[in-house]
Order: sequence, then C-alpha cells, then structure tokens
Amino acid sequence: MASDLELKAYAAFMDENYELFVDLCSQAIELNPKKAELFADRAQGSIKLNNFTEAVADSNRAIELDPSMAKAYLRKGTACIKLEEYQTAKAALQAGASLEPGDPRFTNLIKECDERLAEENGTLLKPLVEKTPKSNVTTTPANNAPSLSSCSRAVTSVVPAKPKIRHEFFQKPEEVVVTILVKGISAENVSVDYGEQILSVTIDVPGEELYSFQPRLFGKIIPSKCRYVVLPTKIEIRLAKAEAIQWTSLEFSKESIVRQKINVSSAMPRPTYPSSKPSTVDWDKLEAQMKKEEKEEKLDGDAAVNQLFKGIFRNADEDTRRAMEKSFVESNGTVLSTNWKEVGLKKVEGNPPQGMEMKKWEI
Repeated sequence: MASDLELKAYAAFMDENYELFVDLCSQAIELNPKKAELFADRAQGSIKLNNFTEAVADSNRAIELDPSMAKAYLRKGTACIKLEEYQTAKAALQAGASLEPGDPRFTNLIKECDERLAEENGTLLKPLVEKTPKSNVTTTPANNAPSLSSCSRAVTSVVPAKPKIRHEFFQKPEEVVVTILVKGISAENVSVDYGEQILSVTIDVPGEELYSFQPRLFGKIIPSKCRYVVLPTKIEIRLAKAEAIQWTSLEFSKESIVRQKINVSSAMPRPTYPSSKPSTVDWDKLEAQMKKEEKEEKLDGDAAVNQLFKGIFRNADEDTRRAMEKSFVESNGTVLSTNWKEVGLKKVEGNPPQGMEMKKWEI
C-alpha cells in the first residue's frame, strides 16, 4: 500500500501539477535515497516541466540502482531526444527495448532517433554503451504514469543543505578539463556519465544530500574518449571535444551561439603588414636624390667640417680609411691623417690646437 506522501504525489501528477509532483518525489527520495523507482518517477515529472538535463540525471541514478527498470531507460531516451542527444537516446532506448520486447514506445522512439541521425552529416560520436540489464523485468504502466510503490509511513523531514562543492574548468584546443573541488571522496561514491552534449556527475557525499551536476555542454564531445579520475582533493574530468572550437562557457546557452575556431596548425599564417604590399617606389632613384640633396646642403662651422670629413672617408680607399681611423683614435681626436704609409709606422701623438692642453683621463 502506498504511503500518504506517495499518494499525494500520484494525485498531483494526475492533476498535472508537475512542480508539486517533483517536490513530493524529492521528499520521498530524502526518506529513501536507494529506491530507484522514485528517481524514475521524478525524471518523468522533470520531462513534463521541460527540465531535461535533470531528467537524464535522475534516469541515470535509477538505472544505476536498478539496471532492469525499463521505464528508466525510456525516460532517459525521451529526455535525450529533447536535448538532441540522439546517439545517447538510441543507446538507452535499445537497452530498454531488450527488457520490454515489442513495446511500441521504444520502437517508435528508436525509429525517430534513426531519422534524426540520418539528417546529421559527418557525426563523430559513437553510441553510449549502457550497463547490461539484469534478467528480471519490470513493466511500465500503460498510461505512462509513475507507479508509486508503498513506503512504510509518511514522514516530514527537513531538507539538508546542499554540500559546498564547486567546479571550475579550463580548455585546450582538443579537450575541456572540468574540476570538481571536493575532498575525501571515494571513487565508489562517484558516478560520471557522458552524452553527445551532456555531462552527468553524481557524488554520494557521506552524511549529505546527493550532489548532482548535469550541465548541457557548450559544444559536443566524444564520449568514448572522455575520462575522469578521483583524487584526494578533487575530481578531474577530461572531455574530448568533437570540434576544435573555443568554448566561451562550460554550459550551453542560446546567447553564445557564435563559436570561434581554434587554429591548431603548427604553421602560423604569415602576417600582412603595409610594407608587405607590392611597392611602386623606385628606391634607386630615391637614394640618388637623397645623395644629391646631401651634397647640395649648405652647412656652417663644425657641421660643414664634419660633412667634409665624412665625404672624404666615404669616397676614400681602404688605406686612407685605416689612416684616418688610426690617427683619430690614437691622437684622442686631435689629428686626422690620410697617409697610411706615415701613420702605419708609429703611434700618432696628440696635437691639440694652439692655446689648449691635452690631458689623458683615467677611468
């Protein structure tokens, strides 16, 4: 006999008050968190409310608790179709169909998945492999309403606070790494499931409410290449991208539909600068013009002398240049000779102008 709590939930479903139905199912789960049927029922309510990712999470939990429950596979398949997760939906429905041979609901939905998949070109994903169901079979009511089995008695309980668990992510061109920060969790208490564009994580935290994280992801992934590891301080999940695109967020949103390709090629394109455009300047003519202007430039004082010496040095032969450099350096700038035969034989002594004294600076 069903408890008062479950009877109220059933009545709410018949009245199409699905929000109340989900709330009552949640209360029942608080009292009996190992009862697979309650998760499957709540999944049905979430589907009615268009909360499809929550429905997938509850269906996964129901399947984990009771792999022989056909309606859990049906609800998962239905929710995944709504999320356009056709490969995942088909795999779930095929598993459910093996438990309910000939059930037209499975047959029709599998057919729908095949039609949708045929419309998609170049899919990279493989069907998600479901757990092998047990031999015993649980049938689903014909009207698809949730079947609420009896509880010992109705009890009002206070909903415990959700565990303080947070997550973060970063990405590479080929994968997204999701880190769930939680300490001291055993691997046996962690369940991670992947769809084409769904990540489902449940953590059974001792003494706390069951933690669930089921985002619809920004982009599609390859479930067969995804993996996770449970560490002492965190759970690290690596999601293999189906496309090398930049995820602007972890979760899908209609506002962020513009996706930017990531250039993973090792050969970077050559940047284009204004100077790389075809030039129409005659550089030889320009150089000749500059030299002409330089020669014709009228200078006074030291500037005129410097220009004269520069002209001599520029047009001189190798020996003359060597003489000018050696004499200028050795005389501390007081002598400038062009005679290498004379300068090359000895050190050039300084010869300061009349009235000035030359001193050597110590460093």
